[in-house]
Amino acid sequence: MKETILNHRTIRKYKDDPIEKSLLSAILTAASRASTTGNMQVYSIIVTTNKAIKEKLWEAHFRQNMVLQAPVILTFCADFNRFNKWCRQRKAEPGYDNFLSFFTAAIDALLAAQNAALAAEEQGLGICYLGTTTYNADMIIDILDLPSDVIPVTTLVVGYPDESPGLTDRLPMEGIVHQEKYRDYEPADIDRIYAEKDNSELTQKLLQENNLETLAQIFTQKRYTKKDNEFFSQKLLEGIRKQGFGM
Repeated sequence: MKETILNHRTIRKYKDDPIEKSLLSAILTAASRASTTGNMQVYSIIVTTNKAIKEKLWEAHFRQNMVLQAPVILTFCADFNRFNKWCRQRKAEPGYDNFLSFFTAAIDALLAAQNAALAAEEQGLGICYLGTTTYNADMIIDILDLPSDVIPVTTLVVGYPDESPGLTDRLPMEGIVHQEKYRDYEPADIDRIYAEKDNSELTQKLLQENNLETLAQIFTQKRYTKKDNEFFSQKLLEGIRKQGFGM
């Protein structure tokens, strides 16, 4: 398992080979064994293999072709619907129509997703997380017929890799680990922590292609702009409210 964790690669090209039912079942079982708040398991996993549904999800995920290529799409949802129904059928009135409950269920879903990712990679499969899940949660809610108290929080594309990319860079440990208390970063710390990322061959190529001066500008002006963040934030908040979680 250690080798699997340290050698994670994001796969964006897949063979169309199907995943054996027993293997997929093992991956889903691994997901179910993830840590969960209060042992409530307030999440659900939607397994999509149907071509017509995948085409709709492809639209929701900004037409990323890996959604069509990979044999399995796993959508992980924050889900209090099932738990609320259980409570009411057991003479208990639930009080989970609030933001804290959404956040709790989202954490549960993400923990389950990471277990599934590790289990898939351990068996030689490739995975890719789709951040577009929260961008177009409203579309995915309709596509997957998600009821009230259920909202998608992340998606895993799963399949046999049709590429072998190198490892992506990571910040040095001093950039992410704080001992005892949070120690804020001085300018020299930022320069040191981001030195390798700032000066990599890939970064230089991106700067040339985008005619920009720094990698940070690529993030703020091209990849994750203030305008887009505000727009998709509002969409997500509206979706959370619509699905029954008060804000």
